[in-house]
Amino acid sequence: MGTMTARESFGESAEVSWPLGPTTVYGTLVTPRGPGPSPAVILVAGSGPTDRDWNSPLLPGSNGSARLLAEALGRAGIASLRYDKRASGPHVRETIPLLIGKISMQSHVDELAGAVHTLAAHQRVRADRLFALGNSEGTLHALNYQLHRPAIPLAGLILTGPPGRAVGAVARSQLAAQAAAIPNGMALLDLYDAAIARFLAREPINPDPALPDGVKLLLQSLETPANLPFARELWTADAATLLCDVSVPVLVIIGKKDVQVDWQADGEPLQRSAAGRKDVTFVFPDSANHVLKHEPRPRSELDQAEVMSGYNAPDAHLDPEVEADILGWLAAHT
Repeated sequence: MGTMTARESFGESAEVSWPLGPTTVYGTLVTPRGPGPSPAVILVAGSGPTDRDWNSPLLPGSNGSARLLAEALGRAGIASLRYDKRASGPHVRETIPLLIGKISMQSHVDELAGAVHTLAAHQRVRADRLFALGNSEGTLHALNYQLHRPAIPLAGLILTGPPGRAVGAVARSQLAAQAAAIPNGMALLDLYDAAIARFLAREPINPDPALPDGVKLLLQSLETPANLPFARELWTADAATLLCDVSVPVLVIIGKKDVQVDWQADGEPLQRSAAGRKDVTFVFPDSANHVLKHEPRPRSELDQAEVMSGYNAPDAHLDPEVEADILGWLAAHT
């Protein structure tokens, strides 16, 4: 008999799909070795065109954290399902025309609900031990799913890189850090604030020509028909407000090397929201970045654009502390 390769050791992968309105959602189901049934985790991707593996066409590389997490879960005897949001992945060109004006917070919850039902129906999965592991924006969808009184409730939530402040406030803090480093940066930030005020007032966003091209593209993307009404809903959403109403066990992870969500500025409102609850656990790994990869450099040396460009580099790997925290928490709740 031959020996198993590292990739085979996590179990079996299979393509799955389910209908949602006029569209189809596509994903990858991983079942661990052994007869089962086993607990299972649904991996919910973050913002933008991030696919099931947590790769993005906006960033180089294909070494996505969701695939690595699925393999780690499989080796620990836990099934998983990761899926392409309908505005991401290889089917996006055929799907986007069907979604114009229909993408919303609720539509993301509907995608997740389909994943839950698909997992729950699998004979090798325990329907009473389903968990969601969301990253960044995906944490909001996981929380919203649980708060919608679903027919199949989740047994617990793992929130990685959740925005404790409003998403718009998180985005502004990132831009403010960049503005502080350039001449006339604060004046440009004022122009950005004015454009966002128009956006939230449902007026034409009309970005000022003086703004950097990247910022203008961001502002214009918010009001494209394909992104509405979702963009306005997302801009004012935060995980802290939702967390206080969730009654299942929750693990919150924000890495101290995260350059998108801040472990203090976002962690503190989340901790206040969960004050007094023994079923909400917070961990702030010393060397984890936003997508749970290991970042060895000091925080003071990290440039946001550079760090993000390396999220899915071939040599990037899950932070060992994060992996141990997730697997340990799941073991305690399964």
